[in-house]
Amino acid sequence: MVNLNSAHAYLPSLLDINRVTPYAVGFDRLFDQLKTYAEHQVQSSGFPPYNIRKEEEKYFIDLAVAGLSKKDLEVEVAEGVLTVRSTYEGIDTNNVLHRGISFKKFTRKFTLADNVVVTSAEYANGMLTVALERILPEEKKPKLIPIK
Repeated sequence: MVNLNSAHAYLPSLLDINRVTPYAVGFDRLFDQLKTYAEHQVQSSGFPPYNIRKEEEKYFIDLAVAGLSKKDLEVEVAEGVLTVRSTYEGIDTNNVLHRGISFKKFTRKFTLADNVVVTSAEYANGMLTVALERILPEEKKPKLIPIK
């Protein structure tokens, strides 16, 4: 496993964006975002399985959480990170002869782009669907600059 802290220490010298292209302005934050993304992937478990779908400017993250109910799940957005976690405490296993169905706590993190917002979360038939939308702010839309 790569030690992200030591790898991040070398990024400014190895990948100084202003040396790569003199036409880039304000991209130094990109490397901090990549480090954060990598840290979230290390912290997230491989459970639950999920799909990401795109329909025009909307995205949907479908997580397979069979056996859990709405009260066993939390969806949180903070500082550009969508976190889905379970709060399920488990079942009484005293009467279980064979345990083949996994019930475990999990945390799954998704790094969001600056202009992506979470619009809703729905649970049905063992699937949690989180809806996201790309919102293009007025300042990022193309505009003509008048010449004086």
